[in-house]
Amino acid sequence: MPAFTATAPGKIILTGEHAVVYGQPAIAVPVTQVQARAIVTPKPGGREFRVTAPAAGVDSPWDSLPPENPLRAALEGVCRTLGVRRIPPGRLKIVSTIPVAAGLGSGAAVSVALIRAVSAFLGAPLPDEQVNALAYEVEKIHHGTPSGIDNTTITYARPVYFVKGQPVETFRVGAPFTLVIGDTGIPAPTKEAVGDVRRGWQAEPERYERIFAALGSLSRTARQVIEAGHPERLGPLMNEAHDWLCEMGVSHPKLDALVEAARQAGALGAKLSGGGRGGNMIALVQEGKAEAVSLAIRKAGAKRVWVSEVGR
Repeated sequence: MPAFTATAPGKIILTGEHAVVYGQPAIAVPVTQVQARAIVTPKPGGREFRVTAPAAGVDSPWDSLPPENPLRAALEGVCRTLGVRRIPPGRLKIVSTIPVAAGLGSGAAVSVALIRAVSAFLGAPLPDEQVNALAYEVEKIHHGTPSGIDNTTITYARPVYFVKGQPVETFRVGAPFTLVIGDTGIPAPTKEAVGDVRRGWQAEPERYERIFAALGSLSRTARQVIEAGHPERLGPLMNEAHDWLCEMGVSHPKLDALVEAARQAGALGAKLSGGGRGGNMIALVQEGKAEAVSLAIRKAGAKRVWVSEVGR
């Protein structure tokens, strides 16, 4: 019997991180240069459905995984949705080139790839809407109170304008643009940053609401300039967003150093992306500038660099 394979891209947030949890819009785009892959190989005559994820040190029958394990949670979600009590014998292998805890949506990408591959193996490939809903439930294990932007962008693999609790909006890119993504190499556990922001908001609601509103306004403007085909106007918006995120307390000296290096090398704008406290930063670059900006942020300490084309 043939294997069932599914892939899912990474994602990066352009604007609106953290504020999106509090009802403000955010924009995210897929990053196809990195991806998660799930391969289900049927084992007729076998005795179990086994899960292997070498990078996570997992090699176990699926129902022996801890209840809080995200892979088990995703499998249980597929079974519930399809009304399946027992998964036929086989092996699920998970591999990914998306770094963990770096703001690129590694957990959501693994969930989306797994859900698609396993539902196909079970004879009922799930539509995007159900894949997205199941992946969101798994995101709660990773992030506590997730916005849903990671699983949505990754499921639909298109730029997304996202407002929590409202229908998904993908949108048109009027002219392609280039992002350079720099990884600080510092793990950025989103759950902790989200929790700290929530505690800050509870302690100083007026101050944090002002920051959230400013970030939301930047997201609305960013969508307008992207759709209008003027991506160069994103630069100043990204710079301002980084300032607000610093005021929120979710930046890091390494992130600030990479952002400054990118700007000095000619980037139109640069900011942290994702939960902060480490993870990634992004820089908007004109055509022909990607190499120079990449080199500059490597010299400033970036552990990994990707160049992502949006809308091309």
